[in-house]
Amino acid sequence: MLELNHLAFSVEEGAGQKDILRDVSLTVPDGAFWVITGPNGGGKTSLARAIMGLNQPTGGQILWNGEDITHLSITERAQRGISYGFQQPPRFKGLRVRDLLGLAAGNPFLSRTEGCQLLTQVGLCAADYIDREVDASLSGGEVKRIEIATILARRAPLMIFDEPEAGIDLWSFAKLTETFRYIHDKRESTILIISHQERIIGLADEIVLVADGLVSEQGPREEIFPKILANTQPGCAFVGEEGRHEPN
Repeated sequence: MLELNHLAFSVEEGAGQKDILRDVSLTVPDGAFWVITGPNGGGKTSLARAIMGLNQPTGGQILWNGEDITHLSITERAQRGISYGFQQPPRFKGLRVRDLLGLAAGNPFLSRTEGCQLLTQVGLCAADYIDREVDASLSGGEVKRIEIATILARRAPLMIFDEPEAGIDLWSFAKLTETFRYIHDKRESTILIISHQERIIGLADEIVLVADGLVSEQGPREEIFPKILANTQPGCAFVGEEGRHEPN
């Protein structure tokens, strides 16, 4: 179980202080699928980064399975089963996709078949990618999907994805939503996704709206999702965000 108690995060700005997160409290049960959404600049990514340890909270507490992890390092949180997918994943020149997947899975001898199965889950033609380097020759959308495959390879108890749809073509996005649904159906991991996309929001057990550093609304999909749809323009994602997709 993930618990956030009165979480706060502030940064110095000019001569003063800017509050990014203000008194955020959430309790995410094991095996849940939650989507955090809301307007840009509202604090969604800062909240996800605080859970992973990429941002150090300036107030409050983070508990994972009853342990206070507020001041643990990223590595220590990863060792406890927390994983994170970036909006813009890093590249690793000289490292092949199959090697990266093996590292994520904790198995340097990960078979080609196992690696290909992971790539297929994120909408990549496995034979075309398994032996490629994770370098600048890959598009942003390709690197994004490979990173998501590494998270799947880890089978972490807590998976955090920051806008997994960003830079992904529509066909691969459909495949990705199928994968998220499959993971959730197995109930082996807790999933937290930052997203504006209706098709991802529609998968959630619980939806959390974050705006101006606060949880402005929270509730089950059946309660919150109709409100989101009512405020969405046809063909666009929530809060006016246009779908962002690349050919690859």
